[in-house]
Amino acid sequence: MQIKKSAEMAKSALVTRLKQVRAARAPKTVKAVITAVKGGVTAAEGFSAAGVKAGIKASKKPDLAAVASDRGASAAGTFTRNAIRASSVMRCENLLPTGGIRAILCNSGCANACTGKQGVKDTDATAALFAKAVGIMPKHVLTASTGVIGKFLPMDKIAAAMPSLVKALSPTGGSAFSKAIMTTDLAQKESAVKVAYGKQTFTIGGTVKGSGMIHPNMATMLCFITTDAAITPAVLNGVLKSVVDKTFNNLTVDGDTSTNDMVLVMANGASGAEVKGHIAGDKGMLNAFEEGLFAVCNDLCKQIAADGEGATKRVEINVTGARNEAEAKAAAKAVAASNLTKCAIFGNDPNWGRIACAVGYSGAKFSEIRMSIKLCGIEVFRNLQPVKFDEKKAHTLMKKKVVVIDIDLGVGNKAATAHTCDFSYDYVKINAEYRT
Repeated sequence: MQIKKSAEMAKSALVTRLKQVRAARAPKTVKAVITAVKGGVTAAEGFSAAGVKAGIKASKKPDLAAVASDRGASAAGTFTRNAIRASSVMRCENLLPTGGIRAILCNSGCANACTGKQGVKDTDATAALFAKAVGIMPKHVLTASTGVIGKFLPMDKIAAAMPSLVKALSPTGGSAFSKAIMTTDLAQKESAVKVAYGKQTFTIGGTVKGSGMIHPNMATMLCFITTDAAITPAVLNGVLKSVVDKTFNNLTVDGDTSTNDMVLVMANGASGAEVKGHIAGDKGMLNAFEEGLFAVCNDLCKQIAADGEGATKRVEINVTGARNEAEAKAAAKAVAASNLTKCAIFGNDPNWGRIACAVGYSGAKFSEIRMSIKLCGIEVFRNLQPVKFDEKKAHTLMKKKVVVIDIDLGVGNKAATAHTCDFSYDYVKINAEYRT
């Protein structure tokens, strides 16, 4: 009996030792540490930016902006799928993804869309003007425009303002850049994070403009992102498309996809941190980069939703329990794009029927016995029937600046989040008088 007991103890000790050896040999999991920082498009090393008044806008506000890298950068972009597209969109899409990009030039107040061959010529000319002013090649300058459709760029004003724009370029010019790309925006929208992964650290920063005509089918109105991480154009392009699909493609204000939508990103490698593929046994530097990029893009989405034309509150729709990510996204976007739901939210009306209706026509599969809807944390619907709740309390909670809608489809474990805002009287007023 004693011999048997001793054998069992020896066996147990051997098993324990084998587990210890395996644990020692197994690669340690390294997690990315992401910290919010200030600076927008100039938060990352090696970037400078500026924004000046060129006289494009009748308001005489800043309307010409540039962000430049002190070295060649990998660049990638995502672009509107609207069949009517501005020449700046087509030019950038033809150039990207690529390396050696040195700057992004953007004007506001004139979309330079639906302007024919002259519009194409003017887009190329603006790139050439900036390139000549800083001593680089035009193909290394990306271009973007935003504003009224159907108007030609005032090339004489842009040419006259180019020297002052170049002179104003500064590592602290991110805020000026952000201000100069605005149109109907009421607030500047900037975001930046520092990402630490193992012994490597890099920064990702960005800015976005957009308040109305927001229903991206790839990106948003205009978004510009910079990073001092080193990453190849092809890999950067893949990561950007993945992140955009989870963030900007789940954003809507009014259901209108613009002619000028784009997201552009430049990566110059100034930090020395190199983004490669997955490392066996941990999440990898590539995933750390994607997490940081998602953090910046998702934050910018929230800022657009909060600043939607005429908006009084931001709305966040979280869908869980879906069979797959595509169906989770479809359900979230259907609710976000529902004008009836957005009007009810403006009126602080807990009308869950409009939310359920949108889920029903989204095409997403749901369980008739497990699907549920929560409004501001209060369950209002389950099993395809109403749940008794305190409507007065829900009405009060809906007056807050952020309204959260949680929907559990009850058929899986996939999730998605969409961002939008309420629909107020002022939205109609702003857009009724947009040109006048």
